[in-house]
Amino acid sequence: MTILVGYVPSPEGEAALRAGIDEARRRGEKLLVVNTTRGDAYVDPHFAQEPDLSHVREDLAALGVDFDLRQVLGARDAAEEIIDLAEKTEASLVVIGMRRRSAVGKLIMGSAAQQILLGVGCPVLAVKAGA
Repeated sequence: MTILVGYVPSPEGEAALRAGIDEARRRGEKLLVVNTTRGDAYVDPHFAQEPDLSHVREDLAALGVDFDLRQVLGARDAAEEIIDLAEKTEASLVVIGMRRRSAVGKLIMGSAAQQILLGVGCPVLAVKAGA
């Protein structure tokens, strides 16, 4: 089985990565770290650059975690990509980082976390930075 982590280069992404590492080690499962973007903007702060990816690779290798790191540049949004990958890999758990937003902001803008929580067929662990 696989633990899938939705990673973005942010405190929330780091919290998700740490929680995913803990779960993968505790369960003895492989870790799949996914960073994705739709590619419809010139700059996407959620799309990890090479220094971010090197940091993730080095940390996971140093910890002895069996992992795969994927970057997806696709036509779909991040939530759809994560839902699809969770199904394809038969993930036992999806780990996502959440940022603090108001209820009104979530109502108007929607939430990738909400889409993942409702769309994934396996348990989802949602973590906050600093938790």
